[in-house]
Amino acid sequence: MSIDLRIAGPELVLRRATASDARALFELGSDPETTRYMSWGPYTEIGQAERFIDGMDGQVERGEELGLLVTRGNEILGVTAYTEPRPRDRSVVIGTWLGKAHWGTGVNTESKALMAALAFRGMGVERLSVYAAVTNERSRGALSKVGFTEEGTLRRFHRHGDEWHDLVIGSILRSEYPSGPLAAIPAEISGAVPPNWIFA
Repeated sequence: MSIDLRIAGPELVLRRATASDARALFELGSDPETTRYMSWGPYTEIGQAERFIDGMDGQVERGEELGLLVTRGNEILGVTAYTEPRPRDRSVVIGTWLGKAHWGTGVNTESKALMAALAFRGMGVERLSVYAAVTNERSRGALSKVGFTEEGTLRRFHRHGDEWHDLVIGSILRSEYPSGPLAAIPAEISGAVPPNWIFA
C-alpha cells in the first residue's frame, strides 16, 4: 500500500516515515524519560527504529495502526498514530510521543489538531479517543486543555516492562470538534487516506 498522506499546520507537518529517518527516531526514542509511559523502549540500538519504520506500511494495510512522523522543517520531533480502529463504530484512538525537548512547547497541541482534522474531516470518525496514565498529570492536563473529556479509569490496562498502569480514557466527539480548540488550528490535508481507514 502506497502511503502519501501529509498533513500540514502552521508550524508542523505530519508525514510518512522513510528509512532515512531511523537515526533521528533512534535518538529520540533512546531517552528513558521519553518512553516512560510507552509499551516499548527505550531504544538500545538503531535496528529497533529501523524495524519500526519497516513495519509501518504493513500495519496500515492490516488496519492495525496508521502512524506519521511529527516534523518541523527537517527536524523529527516524534510520532503520532491512530490505533484500535473500529470501522463499524467509526472510532479510533490517537497516541503521540515526542522527544522531551518538545514537551510543553505547543508541538503536542498542533499535532493533535492535525490528527483530529484528518479523523473528522478525512476519515469519517465519530469518536476520537485518547489514553493517559493516571499518574501522568502532564499528559492529562495537556489533553484536557485541547478539548478531550476524561470519561473514567481503566484499571491495570497498560503494561510497560514489568509495571502495570491504570489509564484514564478521554474523547472528543464529532459534534464537539467544530467548537473546540483543535478545530481552530489550520490543517491542510494532501495525499490519499488509505481506503481501509475511511469509516464513513
